[in-house]
Amino acid sequence: MAGATIPLGGLLARFERIHPNWLEAEFRHSVIAFGGGALLAAVALVLIPEGSARLPSTVTLGAFVAGGVVFMLADRALARRGGAGAQLMAMLLDFIPEAIALGATLAAGQGGGALLALLIALQNGPEGFNAFREMRQGTRLSARRLLWVFTALALLGPLSAAIGAVWLADAHRLLGAIMVFAAGGILYLIFQDIAPQARLRRHWGPPLGAVAGFTLGLAGHLLSDG
Repeated sequence: MAGATIPLGGLLARFERIHPNWLEAEFRHSVIAFGGGALLAAVALVLIPEGSARLPSTVTLGAFVAGGVVFMLADRALARRGGAGAQLMAMLLDFIPEAIALGATLAAGQGGGALLALLIALQNGPEGFNAFREMRQGTRLSARRLLWVFTALALLGPLSAAIGAVWLADAHRLLGAIMVFAAGGILYLIFQDIAPQARLRRHWGPPLGAVAGFTLGLAGHLLSDG
């Protein structure tokens, strides 16, 4: 269900003829900012607390820095490649490790699984929206074919979660390292790719979108704590 928001975001991006100027400006930037706020909530409320609880402090710091560096190298490789696909690859770099952690967390009966699933869904929606628009502009694939591709990509979520559930449910340190590693990469992407795209001069909706995304994540976190 968390991965299903990928094709849903693409479906929404397909309707470009409905108020195109508003869609390109205020709405699109607000969606990007909302996804950034939700990602920040995932890092601050789930990935770091859950991951660091399973690891020594030095390993936690090392995994976090490694995540940022690896995502930076991947981002540079995508930039050198140019063309369509950068947003799509960035979306998958977020989605797959988080889905692995989600599967392991649920299988181990640990708290925070439902919140993590919600945050994955929230981030996949705006990222799917942006990736679909990028692919439509940079490839010859029709909108219908792209939606089928995005639907297939959503199936990577259950597959990754199954890997986490079968092999990582009892591997607490490895699971913690994956979560902290993903947190480092996500934090890099927030400041490198998401936040710069969200800014819009003389418009104040996108920053409030970031606050709304984090607020929703915070509400889920508070509810999960009872």
